[in-house]
Amino acid sequence: MESLRLQTSSVVLWLCIASILVVLVIYGSSDAPIGSSDSKSDLPVSIAIPMVQLRSKVITTTATSSVSDDHKLVLSSSNNQSTTTPHLLPNQTPPRQAAKRKRRSGRSKMEEGLARARRSIRTAAAAASGDPNRSSPAENDVVSHGVVYRNPRAFHQSYLEMERKFKVYVYSEGDLPITHDGPCKDIYSIEGRFIHEMETGAEAGRFRTKNPKEAHVYFMPFSVTWMVKYLYKPLSYDLRPLREYVSDYVRLVSEKYPFWNRTSGADHFMLACHDWAPHASAGNPFLYNTSIRVLCNANTSEGFRPQKDVSLPEIHLYGGYVSSKLISPPPPNTLRPYLAFFAGGLHGPIRPILLDYWKGRDKSLRVFEYLPKTLDYDSMMLESKFCLCPSGHEVASPRIVEAIYAECVPVIISEHYALPFSDVLRWEAFSIKVEVSEIKRLKEILEAVPEEKYRWLKKNLKVVRKHFELNHPAKRFDVFHMIMHSVWLRRINLRVA
Repeated sequence: MESLRLQTSSVVLWLCIASILVVLVIYGSSDAPIGSSDSKSDLPVSIAIPMVQLRSKVITTTATSSVSDDHKLVLSSSNNQSTTTPHLLPNQTPPRQAAKRKRRSGRSKMEEGLARARRSIRTAAAAASGDPNRSSPAENDVVSHGVVYRNPRAFHQSYLEMERKFKVYVYSEGDLPITHDGPCKDIYSIEGRFIHEMETGAEAGRFRTKNPKEAHVYFMPFSVTWMVKYLYKPLSYDLRPLREYVSDYVRLVSEKYPFWNRTSGADHFMLACHDWAPHASAGNPFLYNTSIRVLCNANTSEGFRPQKDVSLPEIHLYGGYVSSKLISPPPPNTLRPYLAFFAGGLHGPIRPILLDYWKGRDKSLRVFEYLPKTLDYDSMMLESKFCLCPSGHEVASPRIVEAIYAECVPVIISEHYALPFSDVLRWEAFSIKVEVSEIKRLKEILEAVPEEKYRWLKKNLKVVRKHFELNHPAKRFDVFHMIMHSVWLRRINLRVA
């Protein structure tokens, strides 16, 4: 009898050990990262997910990092688990398996649709036969000026695919004014304008879906600018309230819906123009490292990653409107008597260098700290060939968009700035880049630009202007649609399995 008890105890012990091993095998690979598309693609590719844990349960999705355009999605399954099924009729599918297949089918179809979109974009790019700037009749009045685009055919096809397929779910969680609202005038106006357009705009209706299961991406409509206004204590420099709000919002949607946990937030995006938006996004490590962050403060030395994040143009709407002088610039042959112009405060590390060398020192290179009351800012831009756009406290500057409106060639003086829509636009075709170390040679550099090149740059400003315009309602190829296209590009390069 004693021997029998010992044998029974041994069997129970080995069964316990075996159970633990099975559990480890089943759940041990749940932290696998999401892969990226082929590095040979013309589109941004690398999206890696660091293993940081949410306070709520996170299920990381896996995908292959090297698959063909015709790849078939491999959905994870737990074949190791044995389950007891009730008695079934011949050919009857267990209810749980049927539900799982249905879920897989919808997700697989979505990813297969994105794979077809990727193939069509690559096919369009290759159709240029070695000349990516050549446009087709179908692109007339859209991307016919190929020189301003990295690949006009690829962009045009990608845009059409976005219009046909792209679906966005906007979370309804959160209360006014910090969510579902934002500034619609002054320097951070694009933040509120996008949120309002995304939630209520007629044109945005083609992208919105009320069914989250149909969505390719999920938008979190909180405003960092309003967080600063309503949560931040002035002069405290304590940004914890911003991070805590973001942390709470992510926790809310991750616990209420399965979509955040499905990809660790890789198919979610936020949009903010305030300088402190990157700091606010650090409230959740997955949001900071994995999600798509659409930011004006696109500083690559401070965590901005162009492969997954989107650079947002800063548009200063004084009183909510574009200056009437900039709506219709003068004809191309109008005399511009000044070589270059800048007026602005001593913000950040670059502007003091600019003003130290050039403030009040040259009659053709007009540099002011404060513009005299006898001069008009918009008129000075319209009378200058080049408009200086040095970074301030942060890398972005509204002067870039103002210069585009004025058809005054932007001179970008910055470090670590990922320019807006750079995955589509060739900024060298409509702007000049000057290194900070070359500020002392600024006049020499600008005077060395041949007249023919200057006219070419100026002509191209007229072409790209539509991509930086805020319209109400939104219009095709305007800034709202360019932002959507940038998010679309990052989503089609995220292969979820």
